[in-house]
Amino acid sequence: MTKPHIIIAIDGPAAAGKGTLSRRLAAHYGLNHLDTGLTYRATAKALMDEGLPLDDEDLAARTARNLDLSRLDRAVLAVHEVGEAASKVAVMPKVRKALVEAQREFAATAPGAVLDGRDIGTVVCPEALIKFYVTANPQERARRRYEEIIAGGGAADLAGIVADLEKRDARDAARADSPLKPAPDAHLLDTSEMGIEAAFEAARSLVDAALDH
Repeated sequence: MTKPHIIIAIDGPAAAGKGTLSRRLAAHYGLNHLDTGLTYRATAKALMDEGLPLDDEDLAARTARNLDLSRLDRAVLAVHEVGEAASKVAVMPKVRKALVEAQREFAATAPGAVLDGRDIGTVVCPEALIKFYVTANPQERARRRYEEIIAGGGAADLAGIVADLEKRDARDAARADSPLKPAPDAHLLDTSEMGIEAAFEAARSLVDAALDH
């Protein structure tokens, strides 16, 4: 009996816990993992490394098509400057199209994958075995982001982080191309009062039930 090809789609706003949950599920089920947000950052970083402009859509799309999605370095791509540059290329339709195709290819690779982002269940992998929408209230998400920055030796302003997250949520939800929203058949996980262990157990039991069908 061959193992089923499993795709788990996880969407949600920034700092809701979807990345940590995705990595835990991927490790538990022996699946590949992709943080799709890093693909936009990697595109921007590749352009920056070559000293190329960030406002040339055809060039950015070509760069996106040449990425190796299995070799994305979270630590390198997480820096603030790369995030700022990524926000410029992420609005380009040709870049989004190129990266969605690449993300689908990644998901199609055996034995399957857990993908997290903003439009996985709605656009990238609408046929996923199971979909989650992971969220938390802005204050809790800001607190997590603040603690993460402080733990990393950085300086942060909690009120500023709350404002940034709310602004980003509004922009993501209002986007004409692939707005942030739960897929109609997504399971909602509100992690405002839930630790990663509880979130993982809740998600795991739902995945197991889907696999048993």
